[in-house]
Amino acid sequence: MRYIRLVILLLLNAVHAAKIHLDLAWAQGSIKNRSSRDVSCREGFEYEHDNICCLNCPAGTYVKKACVAPSEKGVCEPCEFDKYTEHDNGLRKCLSCTKCRIDQETKEKCTNTQNTQCKCKQGSFCLPDQACEVCKKCRRCREDEEVEKSCTDTSNTVCRKRSSSGNSKSVTLIVVVAFIAMLAFIVGIVYWTKSKSSKKAVTSRSPREMVRICMGDSEEVKEESQNAHNSKMDDDSQFQPFLEQNYVEREPIRRLVPLNGEESLKKSFDFFEEMDVHYHSRFFRFIGLSDNSIKSAESLFPEDRVYELLKIWMEKEGLKADFNSLIEALIYLDQKMSAENIITKAIINGYFKYEDE
Repeated sequence: MRYIRLVILLLLNAVHAAKIHLDLAWAQGSIKNRSSRDVSCREGFEYEHDNICCLNCPAGTYVKKACVAPSEKGVCEPCEFDKYTEHDNGLRKCLSCTKCRIDQETKEKCTNTQNTQCKCKQGSFCLPDQACEVCKKCRRCREDEEVEKSCTDTSNTVCRKRSSSGNSKSVTLIVVVAFIAMLAFIVGIVYWTKSKSSKKAVTSRSPREMVRICMGDSEEVKEESQNAHNSKMDDDSQFQPFLEQNYVEREPIRRLVPLNGEESLKKSFDFFEEMDVHYHSRFFRFIGLSDNSIKSAESLFPEDRVYELLKIWMEKEGLKADFNSLIEALIYLDQKMSAENIITKAIINGYFKYEDE
């Protein structure tokens, strides 16, 4: 009986010890879980790893190996080529650089501390407050409008209605220019008439005219032959064969006629974007535009510049504005290929046809 009591007592002690051990283990687990939840690292300065806070790696690097003690920095590794991190971080790898889309161009290349900066190509834009999924084409002002602000990669073209005062100014300018041209024409005719009559007077003199020269009180008459005039005529006759030999007659151009009058000419202006941009200034001077008119359109895109200056030319020429004059100007400037392409487009689109067809 005594042995039985001893065994029961030992069993009770073992059960009590096991219960105490289980209670301690549960308490330790609770403390550990609570400490894991209570870890709070400083945002922007530290990152959490194994319930401790490690210092961030600098921009341009990433965390290759975390720290083993709180408030220490682990092993930071520089980003590889075409990778980056812009700020201090606790990242395990660097971010991949962005590739610009086909409708964009690179504004700033990617570095280990900055992502690629892209912008829309010339002639297109994306608003900065919207997601730039695709670049939109810049607006072109209508005929009754003018450009107030040119298109940029972040803003569309801003147009405004043409003011009546601007139209009256242009009409006044045309009248003044026409008056000056007429005055110059009259002066030229008068000068040409006078010079012609003076040449006739010189050539009508005898080739052996007597020239009287006064020498003090005595008069001595000398006869001088007018060989200068004869020698000039001889020189002209010598150069004449050379001029005839070097004169090259240009190939005659087949004339085109509009199928819809003035509207055909206006619609054909878009085809002159074909022209080499390096010939723009010479072309517009050749067809009679002033330097001021050409400079006023320098801020526009090349295709808009050509369209606007051709409209100014058409207003200046009025009824004399002719598609054939523009083609002849291109051919004169050795832009025959551009001229042929423009003629082909004008015929295909039904704006013009050859006069002899």
